[in-house]
Parts: sequence; structure tokens; C-alpha cells
Amino acid sequence: MSAAEWKKKCEAEWSLQGGPMPDSVDWKSVYEAKPLGRNLLKNPSPHGLSKDTPPPEPDRPEVPSRGPPRFQPDGDFTGWTTNTEILPYDTSGIPEGVVVCHLPQFSWFTMEQVLDLKQEGLWNELMDEFQPEIVIQDWYEETQLHASIYQLHVKLLGADKTTVISEHTVNPTEQLSNYSHTWKEVSHVFSGYGPGVRYVHFMHRLKNEFMMEFYPTLFTGSSVIVRPTKTSS
Repeated sequence: MSAAEWKKKCEAEWSLQGGPMPDSVDWKSVYEAKPLGRNLLKNPSPHGLSKDTPPPEPDRPEVPSRGPPRFQPDGDFTGWTTNTEILPYDTSGIPEGVVVCHLPQFSWFTMEQVLDLKQEGLWNELMDEFQPEIVIQDWYEETQLHASIYQLHVKLLGADKTTVISEHTVNPTEQLSNYSHTWKEVSHVFSGYGPGVRYVHFMHRLKNEFMMEFYPTLFTGSSVIVRPTKTSS
């Protein structure tokens, strides 16, 4: 197929409604990458779970294990950069002189990806002039481990990977008295963010607890999707 024919295939595929499609773009590569409408994140469900099925109930054995403490959940985290932050014991609510045999110890497990939009098939003119919507979605497990078990921070970055053009942060407080053990959705739509976006930095943190046994907070269905639609601005 000729370059013009590949360009027509892209136009038919996404109906960009007047979005810039310069001839200088390699439309064959763009078409094969299919950058619009698909999830750009790699390995969005490392625990092998689906938001359409309730999260598994935690395993609470009658006899606690005697192994070393754990602070990182099981899973295949290929495609993610991960980090574990072990938090100090919280003894603030313990009266003076009280002897405590066991205290829960918490850790934050951080997972992040940096998406190169050009590498994913998006072209500069589209991001600068058309500014398609960038849709963020995530699902985390409701638990009663702590009032703060989930954080999300997404940044739209310039070509230098340090200039922040737009960002969105979520840090919810859990209602521990209203427990239903379901998936909780977090979502956001970036629109009208201005020119220059070349990367998306997606980072979320989930809190885990260790007290005789290890209890993680799970997640599933993380996504970053660039819609082939015009922003509202």
C-alpha cells in the first residue's frame, strides 16, 4: 500500500474529525501501532484478577506462619517499575506502660510506568493541536487494613520528561465502618491540557499489612487510553 492509502486507513479507523494528519507521518507504523482507543499500559492486571469478579477473600489461617515478615505482594509485575517502602510502627494510640505482643506493620508498594506517546504511535501534531482526551482508570480492592490504602498520581510530561504540563492526584480516605470488599474505581479524563505532551507517567501506591500474616491491597484493570475524540475546550 502507498503512504496515502495507509493514511486513508487511519482516517477511516479513527474518524478524527479534522484532526491534523500531516503527510510527514509514517501512517503504516501508526496504523499497526493502533495508538488510539487501546490501553497503553503494559500488564494492567499483574495479580491475574478482573474487576468483573469480586476480589478474593484474604486467607486467614488458624495457625499463623512463623516465616520472615513480607512487605511485597505476589504477582507478575513485568512492565512496571516497583518499589517497597516499609513504614515504622504506629504506637501513638498505646497507653504508657501497656505491653503489646504484636503490632501491624504497614508498607507502601509503588508501581509506575512512563509511556512514550510517540513510541506508542501518536504523532506530535495530534497531541499539540488536536489534544485528544487521555482517560485514566484504575480499580483497587476495598479492605479494612487502614484508612489510607491507595494513592494515584498521573502526570502529562513534556519532551524532557521533567516538565509537568498537567497532573492528577487521588488520595482517598476509606470508610472502615462500611466494608463491602469490592473493587473501587478511580478515573480521570485529561482534556484541554495544552501543547507539548510527549509522555504519561502513571504511578499508584497500595498499602499492605503484616501482622503474623501478610495482607495485601490488590488492584486490577489499570489503563491509560487516548481517545480519538476532540476535547471539550
